Amino acid sequence: MFELLSEKLGRVFRALGSRGKLGEKDVDEALRQIRLALLEADVNFKVVKDFITRVRERAIGAEVLRSLTPAQQIIKIVNEELIAILGGGESRLATAAQSPSIAMLVGLQGSGKTTTAVKLAYHLKHSGHRPLLVAADNRRPAAVEQLTVLAGQLDIPVHSESSNTSAEDICAHALAEAKRVAASWVIADTAGRLHIDEEMMAELVRVKRVLNPVEVALVVDAMTGQDAVRVAEDFHARLSLTGLILTKMDGDARGGAALSIRWVSGVPIKFIGIGEKVDAFEAFYPDRLASRILGMGDMLTFIEKAEKTFDEKQTKELARKMQTARFDLEDFLSQLRQVRKMGPVAQLVDMLPGMPQMARQLPAGAEEEQLKKVEAIILSMTPGERHNPGIIGGSRRRRIARGSGTSPQDINRLLNQFRQMQKLMKMGIGGKLPRNLKGIFG
Repeated sequence: MFELLSEKLGRVFRALGSRGKLGEKDVDEALRQIRLALLEADVNFKVVKDFITRVRERAIGAEVLRSLTPAQQIIKIVNEELIAILGGGESRLATAAQSPSIAMLVGLQGSGKTTTAVKLAYHLKHSGHRPLLVAADNRRPAAVEQLTVLAGQLDIPVHSESSNTSAEDICAHALAEAKRVAASWVIADTAGRLHIDEEMMAELVRVKRVLNPVEVALVVDAMTGQDAVRVAEDFHARLSLTGLILTKMDGDARGGAALSIRWVSGVPIKFIGIGEKVDAFEAFYPDRLASRILGMGDMLTFIEKAEKTFDEKQTKELARKMQTARFDLEDFLSQLRQVRKMGPVAQLVDMLPGMPQMARQLPAGAEEEQLKKVEAIILSMTPGERHNPGIIGGSRRRRIARGSGTSPQDINRLLNQFRQMQKLMKMGIGGKLPRNLKGIFG
């Protein structure tokens, strides 16, 4: 996400940091570069103009120009103003006074609305709710089947009817079904079109009247840039949206939609989709996204993902082994697999402070390939070799290399890095890995 924008902003801030004291001309030149970077990222012109004006007013102040660390002060101001553009604080889902709460998802065809409905239901289910999905899109061929199949894999119930039934009737019957099964949330996947037309809007207005939802969320494809902003304005004018869900954020290297849509439409972003998997769906936090844009990582989201993925019992056992210096390659393989469950390595690296810049120097997909190589090497070892790597001599190295499709040099490199890791654990040094250990993670 935001790879191009992050890279350009990073260059601006590094140039500022190398100058020490700053004058107004230095600030103006930096803001000119930031302005260009935002416009090239397809951020709305009015948003860019307001943003630069507010940053300049604060940056030209005495507290920055006379500061001992003026460049850091400007980064702080940019971070705070980015958070303001993105909406300030987190916007949570509203809930009804009486169960069930109802969410109506709207949007154009191809925005990922049906998949998002399932992701939202899965998110709610994992939060302790009982969701019911409603297949109210009876226009798109296979829409009902797609929703039913995806939800069925997750054991989430779906209310669907024949294509001859009107969307309003389907939703009315679904509300009765929700009460019967004691669902706490109803999520309606409504029909979309390739473009906005009067017939579609009229139908959505009727469906909204039947459902009386607490949330009317527009699902938009972040990769469409300013088109997404225009779509949000049009839908909001007719349906009074309560929230936005941006999909395909993982493929949006520019970020124009995310940085414009909240400011222009006035509708808060509530969730972002960051991949195809059902759990690649995050609550939207403006401060965390601003931090990612500026290359400062997002440790809170990383920790939350780790807590969901890592087995508590295994983690405690691992901690005990590390404290007693009994951590072996079998344990390392187990942890490697748990890390990979958290999501694509490129996304995880994006959340770690300082790591995105390092990752950009590597070929695309290099981190993932490196972890696959490490896994193949360890799997080609016998259980005895994993528990006691010290027994691995020349002939064993050659056998492991043949089995893993690597070279004896790759085996040597991994074993040397692992031995250094064990030494650090014996010394009780946490988190401070030598530079040459980064090879394990690409």
